Amino acid sequence: MADRGRPRSFDRTAALGRAMEVFWTKGYEGASLSDLTTAMGINSPSLYAAFGSKEALFLEATDHYNKVVGTEIWQAIESAPTARAAMAGFLGATVDAYSRTDCPQGCLIALSALHRDSTSGAICTDLRRRRAANVDALRGRFLRSVAVGDLPAGFDCEAAALFYATAQHGMSIIARDGASREELAAVADCAMAAFQPLVEKARAKGDRHA
Repeated sequence: MADRGRPRSFDRTAALGRAMEVFWTKGYEGASLSDLTTAMGINSPSLYAAFGSKEALFLEATDHYNKVVGTEIWQAIESAPTARAAMAGFLGATVDAYSRTDCPQGCLIALSALHRDSTSGAICTDLRRRRAANVDALRGRFLRSVAVGDLPAGFDCEAAALFYATAQHGMSIIARDGASREELAAVADCAMAAFQPLVEKARAKGDRHA
């Protein structure tokens, strides 16, 4: 028997994509059940039948987001021949993604919920895990460059990963506040200007210990 209230033409993936955009625009707390059901083209019983709860819907929507949005940002890190090129590609792709006008500005993972006191603990925990995974991806790229000699042995992979992740999160915030593409690109340029000093600091540290 079909779930009561669910349209016969119900497309779960399409509905999930529309829910993702609501959460992306309004955040977890700001997205009301009415906002979600209207965007998804279903009623409340159908939402609960298909996804279980608003919390479960959000967690599934963030999985969907990671699969379909901004994948080029992380592809740039993997495909670049050097760490410097990887960071330039990472930031450049971020500028492109955050300045698009056909979707909400900024990053759902960075903006949709931060504080456990006002949001479900499961939501905050999941988003923190995803943000930490992004830092891990950046750290891993730097570590690979150290291993092959592209970066000096003393390069602080942890600090650099945190720095570039933080720069990207800041770009997400100002993009949501209406920053232009030129302003986002200026932030990316400043972040890239810090790259060579980080390398030189590592080399100087190595020379002192030689």
